[in-house]
Amino acid sequence: MPERPYTSQDYAAGLARAFAGAIIFGLPLLMTMEMWSIGLYVQPLRLLLFVALNFVVLVFLSRFGGFEKTSTVAEDVLDAVAAYGVGILSAGAILAMFGLLSPDMPLDQIGGMIAIQCIPASFGAMIARKQLSGGEADDDAEKAARSAGYAGQLFLMLAGALFLAFNVAPTEEMILIGFKMSAWQTLLLLLGSMLSLHLLVFAVGFAGQRDAPEGYGLARRFLIFTVPGYAIALLASSYVLWTFGRMDAGDAAAIASTIVVLAFPGAVGAAMARLVI
Repeated sequence: MPERPYTSQDYAAGLARAFAGAIIFGLPLLMTMEMWSIGLYVQPLRLLLFVALNFVVLVFLSRFGGFEKTSTVAEDVLDAVAAYGVGILSAGAILAMFGLLSPDMPLDQIGGMIAIQCIPASFGAMIARKQLSGGEADDDAEKAARSAGYAGQLFLMLAGALFLAFNVAPTEEMILIGFKMSAWQTLLLLLGSMLSLHLLVFAVGFAGQRDAPEGYGLARRFLIFTVPGYAIALLASSYVLWTFGRMDAGDAAAIASTIVVLAFPGAVGAAMARLVI
């Protein structure tokens, strides 16, 4: 049976879901005081680099679960541009409604606040189709095939780790927890994060959970998927902390402890990304 043509009404419905996804995923940070202020003092070049990285992630993410169907790289780029546009409009409108933006504010402050807040909103806009489509999953098999490869799995881990780490990195609690933990507690958290990632990916039986590859034993799965996945969570956590200036002061031990603390939600995000996207 030939596939029904993709119409402008379908695109409008996808766009509406994108706005809903942007609000759902962005609202917690839009109502967080640290995020209001961090957009004012974050270094512009670091913010610009993160925005660029997020755009690249969105382009690749479109291959797995964009808010509309895509078949070419050009369409994925347009999908990412649309998701970013939705994130910017959603974040700007909500910040203005909350009275956090005003016409007398300098443009660089307005731009900084919207730029930092549109990142989680754009992520929500991008994955809204799968989460909010109400059973519309006619290309789920194709999306699954795109993400079946090893590189695809690692990319999804990176996207999930970046998103969840980004959501908690601005808070002072990350630094406070890292300061209060002893070296042994930090090591236990590291091991617990790896174990959580492994169990969430392979063991607990969530719907959509990835099956273990045929012929892969426990040790091989741990080395091939869990260890690289946690390394990705550590890398994503380090990068987010650097972007927010959290690594500019403090000794190496304190910074390392904070990275391990942030890598705990990062590892959970890496593990859950395959189920969400």
